[in-house]
Amino acid sequence: MNAEEIIITDNEFLRQFETTINQQLATIEYAQQERKIFLTKVFMPEALKEEGYMDIFIEAVLEEIKERNTRVMPTSPDVAKFMRKNRRKYKDLLPVGINI
Repeated sequence: MNAEEIIITDNEFLRQFETTINQQLATIEYAQQERKIFLTKVFMPEALKEEGYMDIFIEAVLEEIKERNTRVMPTSPDVAKFMRKNRRKYKDLLPVGINI
C-alpha cells in the first residue's frame, strides 16, 4: 500500500485527518490558523506502525494539504521527523522562514 491508495477524510468537527487501514483508525489532529495548518498529534495503532504505515499515512495527509495550497507547521514529532527525512519533497509546505 502506498500514499495514493490511502483515503484521507478531513473530520472538521474533530479537527483531524482520518484513515482506516486494516479496519483500524489512524488520525492526525490539527489546528488551523489563517493559511497555516498545525499538525499536532498523530495516533496510529501499534500494529499499523509495526507494518510501516506511519510514513505512508503522513505522506498521504501532506499530499492532501499540498492540494489545498496551505502551509504546514509540523508540531507533532512524528510529522516533523517525516518532513526532515523528506525535506526536498515537502520544504515548500513550510511557512516562509521556518526550517525543521
